[in-house]
Amino acid sequence: MSGLFVTFEGGERAGKSTQIAALAERIGASGHRVVSCREPGGTALGERLRDALFAGESPGPEAELLIFASARAQLVHEVIRPALDGDAVVLCDRFSDSTVAYQQYGRGLDSSLIAAVNEAATGGLTPALTVLLDLSPAEAQARGGPKTDYMEREALAFHERVRDGYLTQAAAEPQRWLVLDATGSIEHLTDAIWERIASLL
Repeated sequence: MSGLFVTFEGGERAGKSTQIAALAERIGASGHRVVSCREPGGTALGERLRDALFAGESPGPEAELLIFASARAQLVHEVIRPALDGDAVVLCDRFSDSTVAYQQYGRGLDSSLIAAVNEAATGGLTPALTVLLDLSPAEAQARGGPKTDYMEREALAFHERVRDGYLTQAAAEPQRWLVLDATGSIEHLTDAIWERIASLL
């Protein structure tokens, strides 16, 4: 692979999609090809899985894990690896670290199961940079907006465990993670992320 793989992580309403859009514009203006994608989704199969997953009530933890993994495996095969092989910068809204945060820390699934499923879904693909937009669940709720799917309707304690999962992963791999306070201004966050991405280009 010759491209650059950057993932964006964080809890609900942390501003990931806003930052991806802003960074895609800056990267494109610098002369690099950019591919943006999201999880679950990003492919025809992934979008159908996303619709099925978020259309109703919460599935069982194991089913939830495998649905996300299926969508991820297709995204890696169809979009991410080809883009990286073509020297693109890939910006992905969530990736395998989300599974650790949500299904391992949030749901309590076994870490060895999570690791095996992630390995199968990604083929060992790891981001060069993972941006964590850190926002407390209480602050996320204060940002308002409708809770459009079952994940957003989970109890505050669930989202606290997810946040802990993210921060624990970031502490274990500080060279890969860029942790930013998501309460900062959009422009400040974009500048900080762009500085790190530019150093990798």
